[in-house]
Amino acid sequence: MTNPFDDPQTQHRVLVNDEGQHALWPSFADVPAGWEAAFGPAAHAACLEYVELHWTDLTPRSARVATA
Repeated sequence: MTNPFDDPQTQHRVLVNDEGQHALWPSFADVPAGWEAAFGPAAHAACLEYVELHWTDLTPRSARVATA
């Protein structure tokens, strides 16, 4: 059985939390508390492309603010 989080055949959403961190999430699953949908539902590859274009600094937002 394929893990739905990694399955390229499963529609996904891109979720973003308050720290600006991104995650791929199967579209059939509820969005967990503390996260909101930023993109999708779409194909796994399209979601990966969205993340690559929009999550350019992997440093959590709170760490960026603390060092500014």
